[in-house]
Parts: sequence; C-alpha cells; structure tokens
Amino acid sequence: MGSESYCLAIFGTIVFVILCLVEGQPLVPALFIFGDSVVDVGNNNQIPTIIRANFPPYGRDFIGRRPTGRFSNGKLTTDFTAEMLGFSAYPPAYLSRRAVGRNLLIGANFASASSGYFDVTANLYHSIPLSRQVEYYRDYQGKVVSMVGSANASSIFSGGIYLISAGSSDFLQNYYINPLLHNTYTIDQFFNILFENLAQFVEEVYGMGARKIGVTTLPPMGCLPAAITIFGSGSNQCVERINNDAISFNTRLNITIQNLINRFSGLNLVVLDTYTTLRNIISQPSTNGFSEVRRGCCGSGYLETSVLCNLRAMGTCTNASEYVFWDAYHPSEAANKILANALLNQGLSLI
Repeated sequence: MGSESYCLAIFGTIVFVILCLVEGQPLVPALFIFGDSVVDVGNNNQIPTIIRANFPPYGRDFIGRRPTGRFSNGKLTTDFTAEMLGFSAYPPAYLSRRAVGRNLLIGANFASASSGYFDVTANLYHSIPLSRQVEYYRDYQGKVVSMVGSANASSIFSGGIYLISAGSSDFLQNYYINPLLHNTYTIDQFFNILFENLAQFVEEVYGMGARKIGVTTLPPMGCLPAAITIFGSGSNQCVERINNDAISFNTRLNITIQNLINRFSGLNLVVLDTYTTLRNIISQPSTNGFSEVRRGCCGSGYLETSVLCNLRAMGTCTNASEYVFWDAYHPSEAANKILANALLNQGLSLI
C-alpha cells in the first residue's frame, strides 16, 4: 500500500470513495476478520493443510507480485476495505510473523481457508475452525492489553469493525459432497446448525467488546466455476438449485441477525449482501468490464483451486482483470474491488 488514504464523501444515502492527497487517521481504530478462504491472508500458510495459496501464480498481481496466501491474483475484498477505511497497512494474518507488537494495533486477520460456521468442515481440511479463530482473538486481546493498557485496548475492541465471511465451504466442501451429512440433516436442519454457531460467535465476540459486526451473505454458489463443473450436469449455466439454497440461507440469515440485534444491547450488526452484487456482475459482465464468467483465470478455469492452481496449470490467462473469477472458487482482484465498494456502502453504519 502507498502513502495515500481514502476518504468518504457522503451525499444522502450515496457514499463516494475519494482519494485524498494527504494521509489521515483511519475511520475506525481496527479491523478484525474471521472466516474462510475469501478473506484468509495467510493463516493457512502456517498450519499443516494442503489448502493453501502461498505459491505462484497466486499473488501475481499483488504488491511485490508475490504470493501471500491470498486466494486471488491480487487484493481481497477486505484489503480494499482496509484501504478505503484509511489504513496504511493491512491487518496481519494472526499466525504470521507480522502479527507482533504495534502491527496488532490495527487489528488482525484470523480467517482460514476451508473453514466455516460448522467446525467439522474446517477439521476435514485441517484448517482453523471458527471456534479456534475466536480463541486466537481472545489471545490477541491479551497482547493488545499488555501493550496499551485496558482502557486504550477497550476502545480499540469496541470501535473496531468485525467482519465474518463464512458458509460457502460448509456447503460446497462438506454438505453437498458428504453423504453422511446430507443424509443425516435436511438443508433446513443444516441451516439451523450454522445459525446456532453464528449466534455463538456473535455472543462470544460481543462479550469481549465487539459492537460493530458485518456478516456477509452466501454468494451465488451455483455460479462458481467449480460448482458448475461438479454439480451442473454438463451445463455451462449457474446451478440454480444451489443458488436457491443460498437465497434461502440468506433470507434466514437476515432473520437471525435481527434476533441477535434484539438480544444484545448496543450491538450494531449488519448483513453485507455479496449475493446480489456478485450475481449482478455475473449476469452483466461487460457492464463491469469483464469478458469471462464461466471459467476462472487459473489453468482451465473449470476446477482448479489451491494446489491445482499452480505454475504448471495449463491455460492460465494473462488478463485476469477481464475474469470475474481468478480460480474456480474465488473472485479476481477486479471483482473483489467491486465487491468491496458495494459492501462499504452497505456497511456505512459500522463506520
């Protein structure tokens, strides 16, 4: 990141992000990130799992043109969010060597690829379950208190924004492909399990001082290139039964969020709608500068992700900015930038 910062100009209900010439203070003291591969910035590099992205061509368009563990060719949605909030550095992956000393005062990233609301999903892939991410956050708080004292730390914890992106792995990497799971639970019963775990997450971080929390919806999972390849029965179209599951989940998510708002005094809890934004990009790609929505840029683009997306993957594109997806599961940097702008508008009350 450079020395520039972003400011917000607010006109009615419309937010414009304007590049400022002088660097100012961030709009919030810290950013805390939990969840899965969409927001993992390198925690999986530090654990014994094959679900990693710390090798080329991942990161080829990132700062320094190097892989960091981000599942994209460049910046993630949360990276753009941090920039637009005025941070001059990104919250470090909590398990990385950068997560020390004053680097922690701007927050931290606890996310782990292949994690979800359901701890079993993470355990299947030897990733970091959400419950353990919360424990890492508890450990993080102790470090910050020891650095700046209880009063200053409390203002960081209560003033910071907490973002959680989870759920897709629970379905695409577990429920849909795990006969034991989908033969035991109906889709509605599985929803209930995930929402109970989300409620527990909110309760725990609220108890540790969190007051501003953004929860992303499920994306249009049936439009991910790998989902079409695996579940599309030879079609090149989005798998609408999977998208319908996502829509049902997101409808129930809004109800769950409202119940949590009613339950916890002073809690600012916002649903961030990634489904509509990404579906609109996919439905009208040329409007947003894209030419390819069916395939990811990496390899054939139909199935590759993580270890399958590597320098030997034949067919990797040269123009990732024209692709909605970088690999068969994850958005490109160009798509992430559009998603970040939309989420910033939706999460204005958190600022």
